[in-house]
This record gives sequence, C-alpha cells and structure tokens, in this order.
Amino acid sequence: MVQRILERGEIESLDHNAIPRLRLPAADSVFKARAARLRRLAANEIKGTPVSPEFSGYLSLMAALVDAQQAIFVTLTSDDAPLPDQAAIALAREHAMPPLLISAERPAIWRNILTRLLTQLQTTHPSPYITAISTELLGLEPAVLESLADAVLTQRTEFLTPSQAPFIAAALQVLWTWQASKLNLPDVPTLEIGTLCPVCGSHPVASVIRIGGQSQGYRYLQCSLCASEWHMVRVKCSHCEQNGKIAYQSLAPDDDATSTTIITEKPENKANDPQKVARAETCDDCYTYRKIFNQEHDYDVEPLADDLASLMLDVLVTEAGYARASGHPLLWFGESI
Repeated sequence: MVQRILERGEIESLDHNAIPRLRLPAADSVFKARAARLRRLAANEIKGTPVSPEFSGYLSLMAALVDAQQAIFVTLTSDDAPLPDQAAIALAREHAMPPLLISAERPAIWRNILTRLLTQLQTTHPSPYITAISTELLGLEPAVLESLADAVLTQRTEFLTPSQAPFIAAALQVLWTWQASKLNLPDVPTLEIGTLCPVCGSHPVASVIRIGGQSQGYRYLQCSLCASEWHMVRVKCSHCEQNGKIAYQSLAPDDDATSTTIITEKPENKANDPQKVARAETCDDCYTYRKIFNQEHDYDVEPLADDLASLMLDVLVTEAGYARASGHPLLWFGESI
C-alpha cells in the first residue's frame, strides 16, 4: 500500500478524535528500550547521529543509570507510589489539569529511589566520579534534596549543580513514570495548552513520528519526566504553537568527511534516510527549536536517548541563532545550551 504525505492544511483539518491523543508509558519497556538505545548510540552505531569518543563515555554512564532505573522500577508497588484517589482525578478532569502535577506534594519514596540508584551505580559502573557524586548527594539533608528536586522539575538551572541534577532527575523519572504507567487514559484530560504534558505538566524533551497502528505517521511529544506521549500535529512549533515559519535542520557530513554541518531538509522523502532520523524543528516566530525523531527512518528511535546523543545538532542549531525550547533531564549545563 502506498502512503500519501498529507499537506499542511490537511493535517490541521484532520478529525483529531480519531487520532490517539495520548500514549501512556508501557510499564515493561520504557527504561529497558532506553538503555539499549543509549548503548547503540554510545557505540556510534546509528547513522546520522555521530557521537564523539569523549561523549560516548557519558552515554555509557547514562545507559548504566537507566539500567538502574529499570531495576528499581520493577520493584515499586502502589504502597510506594500511590496514585491520586478518584476524587482528585475527577477534580483534575473537571479543571483540565494534569492528574500527576509536578507542583503537587510528591511521595518521599523518590529519595529512597535516588539512594538505590547511586548504590547500584557504584556496583555496576564504579568510578571516582560516581563515588564523588554519591558522597555529595547522600550527604544532603532531606530538605535540601527536596529543594533540588523542585529545581529539577521546574528547570531552574540557577539552583542546580550540573553534575548532581541528572541523578536527581533520574530518581524523579522512576517515580513519575511508574505512576503514569498505572493511569487509565480517561483519567487524563486534554489541556488547554498543548506544549505541556497532560499527565504531569512537564515540558517535552523531544518529539517523535510514530509508526504502526492508529499512531501511524503522527507526531507525539514525549514528556521529559514521565515518558507519556501526547499528540501534536506536524509542522507546528511545540513551543509557541505557531506553524507559519517552521523549518527542519539535520546533520550532513562536510566535504572533508571529518566534521558535520546542518542543512535545511530537502523535499525528497526517501525511506531509511539517516539525515531524517534526527532533525531540529526550528521556528522563526519564537526562535526556538526542539528535536524531532522519525521512527519511519529508524524503528528503534527513543526520543530521550536520541536527544541526548545528538548533542552536535544542538550545538550547530544554537550557533545558527535558535535557543533550545527546554532542557534535557540527563544533561545539565547550569544554563540553556
């Protein structure tokens, strides 16, 4: 069967009730798939996403961290991370608010998750760096850790140490992803604003074009915290929601084959094109960008992992004058890239 590419006007006029508006995280595969993808990216096996030897080591560390997330995730129970009761869920639906809102009181179990993550990493990925980070974080008072968690959830980078923030974010991801995986779709309302996660209210880390079933060919934003994915039409800025000045930038080898540059996407849509696996969707209305990954060109794309690995694309798009729309939970610079 030949698939037809929809024009922009046709996309906007689709009956969105027929499109799966939300994809809750699968309890058995989120962290497992993410760790596997990070290892392939670290090994420089993904065409179109070059990874330097220096950054490969960091990706390998993050793969070990995600393995630890998976190991802890499967042990959690509803006693550890209780869901909101039916009255709270009904209230969230009534007011079109996320049921697992990041500003609500969070279960203290997240601090135990952080301890377990660091303890496992000291066993599976021992290094002076992990020892130092573990000593720092495990020596902090609960009130300080809670303040750091608030800063991570609101992306207030001025209050964070870039070396500590990824591990705090990882602990929070385990908690929120577990809770999100236990929700029922009717529990989650459609928000008035389409640029925040309808499950928890966090920013998306990236977007992905999915294939298969009812989601075939549709673009979803993936939450940086709970891994839920919500539908947003293509060719639309995921930051300001304008659609008149959108362009797509991807990496292409320079003539000397030793470096890369960004190119604006060409109209050809050949299958399995490495240049279209990872792209930056830039907007000349708000001058921000967010990356978009295409499962049509690489079935195994994992938005959070691929976004982390494609740092070169961030650097070049930023040099072209665009600001990143939101940060990455596993890589912090103390300020936006």
